[in-house]
This record gives sequence, structure tokens and C-alpha cells, in this order.
Amino acid sequence: MGSALTQAAGVVLRTPLLELLVTLALGQVLSLLICGIGLTSKYLADDYHANTPVFQSFLNYILLFLVYTTTLAVRQGEENLLAILKRRWWKYMILGLIDIEANYLVIKAYQYTTLTSVQLLDCFTIPVVLLLSWFFLLVRYKAVHFVGVGVCLLGIGLMVGTDVLVGRQQGLGDHKLLGDLLVLGGATLYGISNVCEEFIVKNLSRVEFLGMMGLFGSFFSGIQLAIMEHKELLRVPWDWQIGLLYIGFSACMFGLYSFMPVVIKRSSATSVNLSLLTADLYSLFCGLLLFQYKFSGLYLLSFIIIVLGLVLYTSSSTYVAQDPRIYKQFRNAGHPITDTPTLGPLEPSVTYTSLRQEIEEEPRIRVA
Repeated sequence: MGSALTQAAGVVLRTPLLELLVTLALGQVLSLLICGIGLTSKYLADDYHANTPVFQSFLNYILLFLVYTTTLAVRQGEENLLAILKRRWWKYMILGLIDIEANYLVIKAYQYTTLTSVQLLDCFTIPVVLLLSWFFLLVRYKAVHFVGVGVCLLGIGLMVGTDVLVGRQQGLGDHKLLGDLLVLGGATLYGISNVCEEFIVKNLSRVEFLGMMGLFGSFFSGIQLAIMEHKELLRVPWDWQIGLLYIGFSACMFGLYSFMPVVIKRSSATSVNLSLLTADLYSLFCGLLLFQYKFSGLYLLSFIIIVLGLVLYTSSSTYVAQDPRIYKQFRNAGHPITDTPTLGPLEPSVTYTSLRQEIEEEPRIRVA
């Protein structure tokens, strides 16, 4: 009997730690995919002068269309492509445009500002996600979450400072203000897209989100490609090496889009964006081998600080605030609610539900 209790206690104790480690590991997989995207883009731009950000995004959206949009098309019932379009087509159209322009603005910013500025200002996505999650997803944070975010941003600041010290401040920055504004605009759009993605994958489905992104993303990026990049595409010196780089970029981008909803559903958009801060460090480590970057021990220190911030953030669950009257009306949508006499005016009350996957038959609701 004692042995059984000990084993059960061990399982309970190991579960939170296991969940934490799995969440951290999944986030690093996303960072490695972004590293692959950055490396292939760098080779295309620097070695082959193929500056085609819209075409590269277009390839990814086509893959999403072929895999996920066609999956929706063959489904039956309410999850069919036509049924989804009838109910929510304009929402996905706006979200598709936001996603396309977020990618375009950040990539375009590299032409005008420095790598250091892009790395720093791209972190603006994190406060955007925090604010949007607070107001629209009703997520509530504890002090440890804000401390974790601060530690992560401290780590990225140390990394950028080290870039300056070792002379890796790449980019001419001829129109720095314009470039910085492009990064801030792209980071804001990324934040909006990530929060919408979290809502969709947690309340609807991952396949629906990716299918709609494939449909509207391929359509609008195709139009943008025809207008803005058709001449640049004709100047690309096509050969098998460039073809492999485009294939590698598309594979990494498709993997990122396909895998990110899985990680977001398991954690949150904020946690994912904090995990992605390590992508620049992975790119640096690859650059030490491929591009002869200078190494500094401060890079390892910044990596440790970022991971420490991730551990702090994911060590405690966030909460969702709900108005119990709205929740009750949602639960009883098919049955009329009879008014009950009250001694005074009904004040709004807030109940908190953990986002962790806990087994609970019925949420506890209280009405003041």
C-alpha cells in the first residue's frame, strides 16, 4: 500500500515538471525552424541576390492550401470548407491579410535598418500579445509571468549588446527611422495574428485555421507577387542550388506554420513568442560555422538568461476571467433563463479558470 502511494505521488510530482520540459522543448523546435528560415533567406539574398520575400511566402501559402484547404474541402457537415466560408469568410480574409503583411514588413525592414534594431524592436510582439490576450482572451497573469517576460527581454538585450561589442551590427541603416517603423508595424501585426491563432486553435480547430490561411494567403500573396515582385523574380539566376534553397525555406516555413498551432494550443501565444527569442542565438551558432561570426561567452549567458525567463513564465499557469452571467447564458443557449429575485443590484463577478489541462467535470461558477 505504501509503495503504491509513493509511486502515485511520484507521478503527480513528475507531471508538472514533464509538462514544463515538453513545453520548453516544443518551443525550441519552433526556434530551430525559424533559424532554418533565416539561413536559407540569407543565402538567397547574399549569395544569389534573390530578394523575393513575397514569393517565398507565396510558396508556403500554396503548401498550406494543398494540404489543409483541400482537407477542409473534402470534409462533411459544419466543418466543410463552404460551411466555414459562409459563417466566417470575412474574418479569415482580414486575418490572412494581416499575416501576409506582417511577414512582408519585417523582411522589408532589413533593407533600411540594422540587424540590431530589428532584433530589439521585433520583441514588441510580446507586449502586443500580452495586452491583446488580457483584453480579448481575458487572460490574467501573475507576478511571476511578468518577471519571466522581463528576464527574457533582458536576455535578448544582452545578446544585441554583445552583437555591437563584437562588431556584428549588420545592415547599413540608411533609412533607420523607416526601417524601425516597419519592424514595429510588422511586430504589431504578428501579435494580432498570434492572438487570433490562439483563439481559433483553442476554440475551433487547427486545420480550419491553417486551411483558411492557405486559401486567403495564397490568393492575396499571389496578387501582391504579381504587382510588386514579378520583375525581381525574373532576375533570379535559377539553378539547382537556388531551387534547393527555396525548397528548404518552404519546408521550414510550412513546418513552422503547421507546428506552431500545436504548441500554442498546449501553452499560449505569449509563451511561444518568448520561446522564439532563442532563434537569433541558434542563427548565431550556425553563423559561427558558416559565416565566420565572432564568438563571445556573453552569447551563452544571454541564452541561459532567456531560458531562465521561459522557465519562470511557464512554471505557473495563467487564468481566464469570465463573467458568470455570460457563461451561464452560453451554457443554457437552448433553454430560457428565468429571472430570480435578488436583494440588490447584480454586480459583475469574475471567476478564474486555469488554462492548464486539469480534469474537472464542471467549472465552479459563483454569482455575487
